[in-house]
Amino acid sequence: MSSPMSLRVAGVVLCGGHSRRMGTPKANLAFGRESLLERMVRILSERVAPVVVVTSKDQSLPALQSEVLVVPDRLSDLGPLAGLATGLAALGSLADAAFATSCDAPFLQPKLIERMIDTLGSSDLAIPVDGQYHHPLAAVYRVGIADEISSMLENGVRRPTALLDHPGISATTIDVEKLRDVDPGLESFRNLNTPEDYKLALRDANLSPA
Repeated sequence: MSSPMSLRVAGVVLCGGHSRRMGTPKANLAFGRESLLERMVRILSERVAPVVVVTSKDQSLPALQSEVLVVPDRLSDLGPLAGLATGLAALGSLADAAFATSCDAPFLQPKLIERMIDTLGSSDLAIPVDGQYHHPLAAVYRVGIADEISSMLENGVRRPTALLDHPGISATTIDVEKLRDVDPGLESFRNLNTPEDYKLALRDANLSPA
């Protein structure tokens, strides 16, 4: 996607987590006629391109379109910050920035993606905030900060929100309340972590369990 300032924006989907509370890989869970991962890729593809899917080593995935870039996480079991570094690095010169999400946010609104891209401006990072809680997997990152993130990981930093305090990274935050015009119920921030979450999401989407 290109903004009015010709910003090339891609997408990054992190799906290499262990899904311990769910009890089964989230990426493969059925959500209507598609899997959760397929749904996330489709939603992102409506607004950004290309889309990178970051997986764990030897992870089994549902079939994805040929233009989707699938890359294994370079640093296993180090959390979403490591997956983000892998996804941004994989984009290289293909994009200037990327909207990052997880594979378990099936109610992500395309208009929210657009708003977050517009929020980035000249910053390196645009991230929604709800009180003291930030949403690093509904945020936009410049591809160029991949090296800084890798350095942070090498120094033992694991929290994505540590990017907000990094002296070499400029960040813009936006209160989630200011996003209600594009997502009235803030459903974009709804993640499915347990079987109960999954069943409720299917019900709310008027879908039947597989």
